Amino acid sequence: MPDVAIIGVGIHRFGRFPGKPALAMGAEAARDALADAGLTWADMQFAVGGSYEVDQPDAVVAELGLTGVQFTNVYNGCATAGSALALASQTIELGRHEIGLVLGMDKHEPGAFTAEPQEYGCPPWYGEMGLFLTTKFFGMKINRYMHDHGITPETLAAVAEKNYRNGGLNPNAHRRTPLTSEQILGSRMVNHPLTQYMFCSPNEGAAALVVCSADVARRYTDKPVYLRSVVTRTRRYGAFEVHTPSASLAADHVPAPTVDAARAAFEAAGVAPQDVGIAQLQDTDAGAEVIHLAECGLCEDGAQNELIASGATGLGGSLPVNTDGGLIANGEPVGASGLRQVRELVLQMRGQAGERQVANEPRVGLAQLYGAPGVAAVSILST
Repeated sequence: MPDVAIIGVGIHRFGRFPGKPALAMGAEAARDALADAGLTWADMQFAVGGSYEVDQPDAVVAELGLTGVQFTNVYNGCATAGSALALASQTIELGRHEIGLVLGMDKHEPGAFTAEPQEYGCPPWYGEMGLFLTTKFFGMKINRYMHDHGITPETLAAVAEKNYRNGGLNPNAHRRTPLTSEQILGSRMVNHPLTQYMFCSPNEGAAALVVCSADVARRYTDKPVYLRSVVTRTRRYGAFEVHTPSASLAADHVPAPTVDAARAAFEAAGVAPQDVGIAQLQDTDAGAEVIHLAECGLCEDGAQNELIASGATGLGGSLPVNTDGGLIANGEPVGASGLRQVRELVLQMRGQAGERQVANEPRVGLAQLYGAPGVAAVSILST
């Protein structure tokens, strides 16, 4: 039996909320998760918080209550939520505590993230030459993948169209207006072949989970969802990753960190990719979702054109992907994004996702995160 269960999920809507602090959003998400579990903040024996913008996520205790709870802060780029969930899982597996809260929040300014190249292990000239641009890298990556595996621009547009459509059914999404493939392909080109409406954007929001020892989960819910595994991995030498496109001759044969994380997560969970009934993937751009489908073992490289065109990744398909709209519709407050993914899996696996509920209440779900300069996290859940 798995060691850890998820018994409560909560969210603060993603979007733009002028004048509302990130900590206030975090507190709302935490209260939502606690209420879902039928518990109070005083019941929490520990907490883990993740954020990019908030220096001290533990300061949320000023909003929730000064109980003296153990609270640890985590930051690991776009894999922050996976890392926070891993720490919470390990705390329970080691027997340190029985029940706790995992919380992510962020409040990003409009526009792209900014940083010094040296902070990502790149030389100063990398920025001076105009190479330190995330949109540029993702354009390069999907261009190469399209060349190698025959992926079409129409497939990229279909991914974004699906995610906007799903976002329209999600009251907590930032972008809720469906767009057609024609509108997406015809929008402003950012970095070829990726147009404006194929990208997500940084924004604001929060999400939370209540986790506990699997042994006591049914005290709180008759529909626990179990965390079978959560794994993070960084890039290997020669991998073609964000801000680190290696010139190694071995580059074509070096697995991406998502490949390593997914393989380890499946092995630890004791399930296989073909067991997955629903997935939430890091769709920083439409091309990323296409690539991550194969990197997670959910299809072969090059099979995405047919898979996506068939509707298999839609709400009524055999492998629904990003059922709440993913990053493209929700945006990416970094600390909260991965917990939003897990919340969506839990709702779907409970049969509580409302208008966007997929058929047959899937028994196995996968959540995947990826960020610069090459770090990935994969979580496997089951009923």
